[in-house]
Amino acid sequence: MLKIDNLVVRMKNGLFSQKYKPVDYKQLHALTEEKKKASANIQLKVKQVSKTNKEQMLLKQHHQIWWQEHKRLNYKRNTSIAKMLLTKERDTYQTNTVDPIWQLREDLKYRLSEMQCYSSQKSCMEYEFIPIKVLEQVDFVKEQQKTILELLNEEKLALEQELEDCKTKVLIYAFEETTGLFHEVPIQLLALECPYPDLKSSVLNEFHKFADEYWSKLQEIDQQLKVISRNFDWSEEDHWVYQTVINQYPSDLQSRRTLYLDMLQRHLPHKSRHDLVAHEKAWDQYHFARNQRRALILNWAQARKAFLLKAVMTIAEACAAHETEVMLANNRRKQQEICADLKGKVLQWRADQEETARLEAAIAARRKEKEDEKEKIQKEKEIIQRAEEKEKVWKIIYWAEKQRKWQEMEEKDLQRLAELKKLMIEQATKDKERVKFRQELLEKRLMERKELSLQEAHEKEERERRLEALRQQVAIVAEIDPARMVADTVASKAKMGIGTEEEECVLQRPLFTLHTYSEQQIISDPRVRVELALREAGLHKTLYAKEILPKIPPLKLPRRDMESTVFKM
Repeated sequence: MLKIDNLVVRMKNGLFSQKYKPVDYKQLHALTEEKKKASANIQLKVKQVSKTNKEQMLLKQHHQIWWQEHKRLNYKRNTSIAKMLLTKERDTYQTNTVDPIWQLREDLKYRLSEMQCYSSQKSCMEYEFIPIKVLEQVDFVKEQQKTILELLNEEKLALEQELEDCKTKVLIYAFEETTGLFHEVPIQLLALECPYPDLKSSVLNEFHKFADEYWSKLQEIDQQLKVISRNFDWSEEDHWVYQTVINQYPSDLQSRRTLYLDMLQRHLPHKSRHDLVAHEKAWDQYHFARNQRRALILNWAQARKAFLLKAVMTIAEACAAHETEVMLANNRRKQQEICADLKGKVLQWRADQEETARLEAAIAARRKEKEDEKEKIQKEKEIIQRAEEKEKVWKIIYWAEKQRKWQEMEEKDLQRLAELKKLMIEQATKDKERVKFRQELLEKRLMERKELSLQEAHEKEERERRLEALRQQVAIVAEIDPARMVADTVASKAKMGIGTEEEECVLQRPLFTLHTYSEQQIISDPRVRVELALREAGLHKTLYAKEILPKIPPLKLPRRDMESTVFKM
């Protein structure tokens, strides 16, 4: 409220108040201009110092890169010197080792030719030739060659190790040059033998389609590379300077782009920053396309290998399926042959049965005909008893001839019947053997089932025995104490004020059976006895008691599910 009153008084007094003086704006403008000039000078100094610090920082970072480039160039120089020394050593080796060997070889050839020439004209003894010196010279050259070969083998192993490390890179660059492999069918795929020509042709078509996809992608990337290459308007010298400067700065360097752009502006002052950034963008696109092309070729190699493996597995499965089909067809053909053989045997047996029945019927019919004929002849004899003697004799002769023919036919039929009965007996014997074999097989299966059931019963009894043993292990061992169950506890007696006088307790019938431990069982526990002894000695709260009590085992170890974890906590 007091502040509001003061404000009201000030408003009433207005500009004529003695507390406020008139403002000199010219003086204030002069002071402001001086402050602005001082601030501008300070800002200029700060910018100059910042520019100087930035330049020093860039030079310091450039110095680190220059030192690394110096070490790299020094390493290249040492490598070139080593290559020159290696060339010199090779020339020395050729002069000291290879040339003497060739000279010795030519000398030996010349001496052998001279020996052959002298052997055709004179004896070998007349020609002055000392083979011992030649052999000594050859042995010396062999020893020298052996030593040199050992050294060369050691160098060879070292070079092979280095070449093994560079093998992957060389294969990548070599594979880039052989783009014709995209359309070349692998020899492994052509050498595969497939029982189904359609399957092999489909695999080859799939490979061509698969290769065409990768080839089209490679053509697109190559087209992109050509377009990017045509857009490069820098000279070869400027581009070489650009690549050299870029390669000096590792990719994991902090502020790498700022550093190499600053260095490029120093080395290429005729190029603006915009030209450098544009060339950098084009070079990044070209480098990305090259990496993409290399990755595509690597993916093609992996995919080609996987396709070959899959094609080999497919054709192997087709061969296995064809072999299975051939095996099944052979088994089916054999089964059909067996069925046809059995059918033929059954038809033959049926024909034999029918022929046997027909022969028996024919024999019975002839016998009946014979009896009928006898009756007829007997009647005729009775009728023609008074016939002439000549006619009687003729009839007797006719009957004898007919009797003979009947006898022959009957003997043939009986012989055929005996043969058929013999065949039937043999077939019945074979059938009995088959039935016996099937009966033995059935009995064997029944015995196996019986043994299996006995084994299951034995296992069941064994399982029951183990369960009974487990029940005995977990059986209740506490004795029944109904008096203790209904009696007052010591705490309840102390609470009710009952003295040490022993009062008779009326035993009541317990409500349920109580399984617990008796006083004797509790006192017999060594843990309780040790604890009572420590308590009587006044040591039950010491560190010794806390350390020794958990280590005392009970009389009977508890079950795993009843084990106490109090002392463990």
